[in-house]
Amino acid sequence: MNDIAIDIRDVTRTYKMGEVEVHALRGVSFTVQRGEYVAIMGPSGSGKSTMMNVIGCLDRPSTGTYLLDGIDVSKLDDNQLAEIRLKKLGFIFQGFNLLARTDAIKNVGLPLFYAGLPARVRNERAIAALTTVGLGDRTHHKPNELSGGQQQRVAIARALINDPTVLLADEPTGNLDTATSADVLALFSSLHAEGRTIIMVTHDEEIAGNAARVIRLRDGLVVSDGPSGQKIA
Repeated sequence: MNDIAIDIRDVTRTYKMGEVEVHALRGVSFTVQRGEYVAIMGPSGSGKSTMMNVIGCLDRPSTGTYLLDGIDVSKLDDNQLAEIRLKKLGFIFQGFNLLARTDAIKNVGLPLFYAGLPARVRNERAIAALTTVGLGDRTHHKPNELSGGQQQRVAIARALINDPTVLLADEPTGNLDTATSADVLALFSSLHAEGRTIIMVTHDEEIAGNAARVIRLRDGLVVSDGPSGQKIA
């Protein structure tokens, strides 16, 4: 098996804003090994959100190549990209993105519903994922019956349900208080210790310090890439 989960080579992304061209990424290259825990940092306008969208197959590079699990996703059509997102990626967002009227077990099982798996299989795997994140006793609770930290744990369970190649976390503690953020980051560290590959976008130095490696972007370029300098909890 190839040990490289993500291989980004000379990726650019240019947008048209009226008559103006915006160069969000200007030739970014890096690789992420399986089992790495990486934070991507940068000020507003650095290109980190665009980079996250490219890694998450929500956007295509203008030029360059992106290999995910050995697949050149820069050449795939929209349907193929959707399938890759479903099978290879698990997304964790700042805003949780849970269905308000749906209980935890159905929220977590949603990717399997889109994959066409039967209800029994969806429920079994959703319960296992919720147990992994410490919510085995909250399977039938709706989002408004859960704390913010518990909602984020439901979102993490949903991201894990398809056993993805990479977990992508976009400002995952942005809506949480300090104590709850620490709990969620401890869960990330636990998942990393189990061998999960995690890429987290954050603007917060302290949050990034929980990752083993930090890639810093500025003006669409990688300006540094190395150990976070802080011990993983």
